Amino acid sequence: MKLVRNLLTALSVLGGAAICPGAAGAEEASGPAPAATTLTIAQASGFARLALKCLNREFPNKPDHVINDMGDVHSPKSMHPAFYGCFDWHSSVHGHWMLVRLLRLFPDLPEAGDIRRALNTNLTRDNIRTEAAYLDQPNRQSFERTYGWAWLLKLAEELRSWDDPDARVWSGALQPLADALASRYADFMPKQTYPIRTGVHPNTAFGIAFALDYARAAKASQLESLLVERSRKYFLDDSNYPAAWEPGGEDFFSPALMEADLMRRVLQPREFRRWLYRFLPGIGEGNPKTLMTPAAVTDRTDPKLVHLDGLNLSRAWCMRSIAAALPPADPARSVLIQAAEAHANAGLAFVASGDYAGEHWLASFAVYLLATPIPKKPER
Repeated sequence: MKLVRNLLTALSVLGGAAICPGAAGAEEASGPAPAATTLTIAQASGFARLALKCLNREFPNKPDHVINDMGDVHSPKSMHPAFYGCFDWHSSVHGHWMLVRLLRLFPDLPEAGDIRRALNTNLTRDNIRTEAAYLDQPNRQSFERTYGWAWLLKLAEELRSWDDPDARVWSGALQPLADALASRYADFMPKQTYPIRTGVHPNTAFGIAFALDYARAAKASQLESLLVERSRKYFLDDSNYPAAWEPGGEDFFSPALMEADLMRRVLQPREFRRWLYRFLPGIGEGNPKTLMTPAAVTDRTDPKLVHLDGLNLSRAWCMRSIAAALPPADPARSVLIQAAEAHANAGLAFVASGDYAGEHWLASFAVYLLATPIPKKPER
């Protein structure tokens, strides 16, 4: 019975992953998928252990902290009592998100008790008040903008959508920080004239995509309207995108695919398909090849080179969602499904590499990928 309950819970959560009302891509997951690209309880347990190992590990640490004066030199934990582990603030945030997602999928996970204890320790009202107060200090306008902001809102979205007594407590504690960051989106986005088209943290499309998911889940209509307007302003007229230049040497995002993954949230299916073929004209033929081929990683102890493992994982989740937004017979759908599987297999093989450079963050990318439904393959 325990196995059946875990399976039913997993299907319930996975079935709704990455689906945004009113936009392209609202499709259920297909039947059995390749073993490497379906989240199992054994994988979930391994990923949970990686996060639990670093969640309260304060050092090494790379703070995103502007030192205003000699009195502004503090330890990571004193500045960020909730999110001080996992090397940096954003990795700690998405490590918390991953543990919540795994607990939702597998309530009887062997690590469930440890996960609840860790979340109870970190996601307290006092800790979150300190996190929110930090944002109001001088020279904090660009702190974790927008990558860390997006993951915090993804954590808030995950908690508010989970019918669990502990989750309701954690959600309530986290909400002031979510509100503060939602307000910062509202203040900043109208001032950002041009999108940031990078393959690392400041990528505008990623920052908007997760914030848009949160706005829809929280029924924050003003924020949703702003993010949709900004998406259209930044990206609607894009065409012939130079995706053959990808990947960059330290990318963990594909700027091309992340933009398409945002626009399938924003546009209706027919409009999205037209936009996609203007944006990536060769996608139906599997071009450019560099976009469809997994990136090679030469040194997983190098904190920048190991980003490419994350690129393989994030490309795979984007490809799944973009494919699901296309009609069943669309040639790009088959291309993307096949490429997603290749990227997933390449990335998932090295989540646990034995080195902290990747292990402090890659599991979150793996879980987000594995929680993204695999679209049905076209019938032959």
